[in-house]
Amino acid sequence: MPRPPIIALMTCLAAAMGQAQTGAPIIPPVVAPPMPGLPSFADLVARVRPAVVTITATAPAEPAAPQTPARQLRPMLRREGQARPVQALGSGFLIDAAGTIITNNHVVSGALAVSVTLDDGRHLPARLVGSDPWTDLAVLRIDAGTPLPWLSLGASETLRPGDWVVAMGNPFGLDGTVTAGIVSARGRNIGQGPYDDFIQIDAAINTGNSGGPLFATDGRVVGVNSAIYSPSGGSVGIGFAIPSDLVREVVAALLANGRVERGFLGATSQPLTPPLAAALGMPGMTGALIDDVVPRGPAARAGLQPGDVVTAADGAPVADARALARIVARSQPNTVLSLTVQRDGTSQYMLARIIPAPETADRPPALPEGRGPRFGMTLAALTDAARRERRIPREARGALITALAPNGGGALAGVQQGDVLVSIGGQEVVDPASALALMRQAWPNATVLRVLRNGAGLYLALPAL
Repeated sequence: MPRPPIIALMTCLAAAMGQAQTGAPIIPPVVAPPMPGLPSFADLVARVRPAVVTITATAPAEPAAPQTPARQLRPMLRREGQARPVQALGSGFLIDAAGTIITNNHVVSGALAVSVTLDDGRHLPARLVGSDPWTDLAVLRIDAGTPLPWLSLGASETLRPGDWVVAMGNPFGLDGTVTAGIVSARGRNIGQGPYDDFIQIDAAINTGNSGGPLFATDGRVVGVNSAIYSPSGGSVGIGFAIPSDLVREVVAALLANGRVERGFLGATSQPLTPPLAAALGMPGMTGALIDDVVPRGPAARAGLQPGDVVTAADGAPVADARALARIVARSQPNTVLSLTVQRDGTSQYMLARIIPAPETADRPPALPEGRGPRFGMTLAALTDAARRERRIPREARGALITALAPNGGGALAGVQQGDVLVSIGGQEVVDPASALALMRQAWPNATVLRVLRNGAGLYLALPAL
């Protein structure tokens, strides 16, 4: 019988070196000593495993989805089989002996029924106590009839990049799976919502890990595994967990009220880019640029205006638009928020009384023929037909952008066809004629445009031409 090629090759090499006759190894065997500093997580896993559960959510039948390119940011939810209705598998963990469980909202959202499988194999029905889509968290309750093992929430604020972490869950239906890695980064924004503040980890997490715990080496939960970055759907070493400090706040509200009541400022903001900061005369990119203010809302009553940059709230620095959104959301209704604002190169101080956020957070409506010289934008008047087609308020004024030159200033600034130009350099645009006059006045210097896009205001930095 011929030998496998790799074995034959190894034999030839040994003979060539004069070793085939004796059979002696080329390199004597060496027993590698244990590597110092590499931990074993076996004791930790043995302690915490009994409190980690598998969650089965039965959802209504879904129509077949069209074939589209795979999303790279994926919630880690495993759907079982092709039968109707659909069953989805996720993970969760107990936080008290009475049967309270934390998981992801996307695991149980829209479910007809939810059941939990404990580490000892028992299957129990679960009821939804409350959920919060904004942070992708949900709380369940089961009645086991006996006290259950449970886990404590740790302090995610103490985590540092490079710290060891351990993930547990139910990837691909394989319950009790344990993986380990390190914290890759903190404070990640993955575009899932205004409260993104994820812990990035390299511990392998996959479909079905959603809602499972992320442990520090002391056995406390420092995160809830929620999403992975993956072009293929499998782990590539980039996972994201909701930090336990945020989990603690949200879960307390869900247990008390079944929902999270957030504060509402009545203003939306966007990040400061280097061109915008330069055009607004800001020394750096720290702060939240206000792009819309709801009429008669808390921000409007406080005196806040589009174009203001909020740099501090209650004395705490505001790093960016996300930071302002989190501060406002965590403010209790009827409390007064002190704002430090930069306007026209000067600091102003305002007091805004926060109100409860509306149940449905629609973006507030914004107030809102010729070619701009060297700006590459073709403008038209706002006709009744254009207002109806683009849902532009009747009282809004401005100029409709109907075409853009590919390399013109407008295109370079990020203007899009269909935007409504409402101000240039802080001066209101009433119609195409006023827009042309303001463009000529601004040229050739850099300036700031404000446009109305899909019902919301947006600031854009127009470069020097």
